[in-house]
Amino acid sequence: MKSSSTWIIDTQELTKSYKEVKALSSLNLKVARNSIIGFLGPNGAGKTTTIKLLLGLIRPTSGSGKVFGYDIIHESLEIRKKVGYLAQNPSYYDYMTARETLRFRARFFYREPRKEIETRISETLELVGLEDRADRPIKGFSGGELQRLGIAQAQINYPDLLILDEPAANLDPQGRHDVLKVMERLRDYTTVFYCTHILNDVQQVSDTVVILNNGKLIAQAPLEELLAGKDGIVYSLVLEGDLYDAHIRLMEQAWVSNVQQNAVNGRYSWQVSVTDERAAKSQLLRLILSDDKVEVIEFQPKKYELEEVFFTIVGNANNVQN
Repeated sequence: MKSSSTWIIDTQELTKSYKEVKALSSLNLKVARNSIIGFLGPNGAGKTTTIKLLLGLIRPTSGSGKVFGYDIIHESLEIRKKVGYLAQNPSYYDYMTARETLRFRARFFYREPRKEIETRISETLELVGLEDRADRPIKGFSGGELQRLGIAQAQINYPDLLILDEPAANLDPQGRHDVLKVMERLRDYTTVFYCTHILNDVQQVSDTVVILNNGKLIAQAPLEELLAGKDGIVYSLVLEGDLYDAHIRLMEQAWVSNVQQNAVNGRYSWQVSVTDERAAKSQLLRLILSDDKVEVIEFQPKKYELEEVFFTIVGNANNVQN
């Protein structure tokens, strides 16, 4: 029976071992419906093993999991009926057109009248931005167009879960941009779960990030939460002048937890940690500017890049294991 849970993927202590090697260890993974999840980790982290387990292509050594409320061991066929998948390097019959390719794919899923199938094909081509290339041979397609066609194939059966393996790898900037735009549009129709090594792409389109390392789950959180950093809400400022009174005034505020200062080329860099973002937005800059001995050169919330966060999390995990 299909689950009404908000979790489209839900695993408990899911483990897979090959003799003495644990490819995946005690994975507790939860994926919300209609979200875009960046599934990250170094090579050999356990990402491919996880996908195979979720689809019932291999059996776990221990633990359990459900997808759409179906058990991954005993009801894997029902799961695969509701999943679309794009391999990292999809292959095609390059003499066929995009429309013919989707028509061939659709025959595996639909028994409706031809007119309804053709309507679905046209809708899918429009969704991935290939309507103007629909009747041209695939042989002349760019890398980005081929990837978008691959997404169209994976999406043709209205899947509730779309698994993409490196969907924007080896593409030029325009090709990557086009693929990411398609992924954003897909949020309205399905849940997108994708593996990638391009961390900037994850930062652009994902709302949730999952990180594996050496077969273990080391991070699972909304993107904004990860990018906030371990220090919470921090504002970065570059200042000139006599900062003594301004520093005292800030530290008197209950919502200011810390002020870190560094001097660089006659200017001062402040990292102000706060506990109340609303108070900081309305008062922080005013408090500093109220002192005519201080000049503010730069002021902005501190933003972490996902690459920085990723390597910090993985590095810390490796240090713990060592």
